[in-house]
Amino acid sequence: MRKMLLPILAALITAAITASLAAGGGGNGGGDNNGRGDDHDTYAIGLWGDFPYSDVQATVGVPNLIADMNRQDLAFTAHDGDLKAGNSTAGSTTPTTCSDALYIQALTFFNSLKAPAVFTPGDNDWTDCDRPSNGGFNSLERLDHERQVLFGTPFTLGQHKLRQEVQTAPLCPGVKGPVQCVENRRWTVDRVTYATLNIQGSCNNLCDTAPDPAEEAGRNAADIAWMQQTFAEAAQRDSVAIMFISQADPGFDLSDGTRAPLRDPKTLAETDANPDGFQSFLSALRDQVVQFKRPVAYVHGDSHYFRVDKPFQNAQGQRLENFTRVETFGDNQANGTNDVNWLKVLVDPRSREVFAYQPQIVPANRVAVPAP
Repeated sequence: MRKMLLPILAALITAAITASLAAGGGGNGGGDNNGRGDDHDTYAIGLWGDFPYSDVQATVGVPNLIADMNRQDLAFTAHDGDLKAGNSTAGSTTPTTCSDALYIQALTFFNSLKAPAVFTPGDNDWTDCDRPSNGGFNSLERLDHERQVLFGTPFTLGQHKLRQEVQTAPLCPGVKGPVQCVENRRWTVDRVTYATLNIQGSCNNLCDTAPDPAEEAGRNAADIAWMQQTFAEAAQRDSVAIMFISQADPGFDLSDGTRAPLRDPKTLAETDANPDGFQSFLSALRDQVVQFKRPVAYVHGDSHYFRVDKPFQNAQGQRLENFTRVETFGDNQANGTNDVNWLKVLVDPRSREVFAYQPQIVPANRVAVPAP
C-alpha cells in the first residue's frame, strides 16, 4: 500500500505547484545562461529552508514559494535543511514522520524548481528521526536513505542542473560501515565558491533521543576537512568570496540563548552546559576566515529567524569584518504559510562585498498583512 501512495503523493504535490505557477503567471526566463544577467557577471541565487512543517505549508506555502522562485532568474537555489517539523503532526495528510514518503515529497519539490536545486540535510530529516513521534527510525539509516534518494549523482536536483564536486574522503559513518559523505558538495560560479556541510541542530547529534558521539566525530572530521579544502580550492581559483550552506545554528556569542547555543566568542566554547558539537569546527573555520581575508558568508537555518549579521569574533574579541552569518526564513506555524519565504542573494564578483541580500516575501503567503 505504501508503494502505491508514493506516486499519488508526488502527483498531488506537482499539481499544487502547477496550480500555483498558473495563478502567478510567468516563468523563469533564465534560458540557458545559468541564471546570470546579460553581463554574465552579476547573478542571483535563492536560499530557503526549515519547511514544510505542516500540511498547509506542504500543499500551499511551499508551492507558492517555488512558483515565486521560478518566476525569477536564478543561477541556483539552496535549501538549508529540515524537510519537516521536529515531531510528526497527528492526522496530517502529508508526510510528517521520517517515512520514505518524506524524501519523495522533497524530491518532487526540488525537481519542480527550474534553476539547479541544492540541498543539505537537516536534523529533522535524520538525527531526530529516532524520536518515537517521528517513527522511531534508526537515524543513521535515514541519513543513508537520504543520501541514496537526494544525493545519488554528482549533479544538483532541479530542472536545470549543475555538476558539483562531491566529498569522497575522509569517510563518514554509515549504518553498515563507513560511506562517502556525498551530501557535502562544492561548486564555483563566476569566481565565487560555494559548499554545503552536513552540520546539524540537536547538538550535532550529541543530544536528544539517541546521541551518537562516534557518528558526530566522524562526520565532524569530514566537515572540517571539506571546509578547509574549500578555502584551499578558492585560493587556488582566486575566488573573490566563499559561501557555506549548512543547517545548524551553532551559536557564535552570548547574545541570544533563545535561538542558538550560548558561546564564549573568544574561546568559542559553549557556556550553556549542553553537549558542544560545534566548537572544533568553529575554531577551524575562524582560522580560515582570517587567513582568506575576502568575504565569507555562512548560511544556516535551524533557529527560524531571518537575519543577516556579523557575530563572529577573533580570540581578542574583535569582530571578523569579512564574515557574514545569514539565517534563512523558517517555519512559523502560528500563521500557517507566514514565513514561508526565501532570500534572494545578488552576487557581483566585481563588487567589494560580493553578496547583497534581498528578502523575498511571497505575496500569496502573506497572512498577517495580506498583499495589496
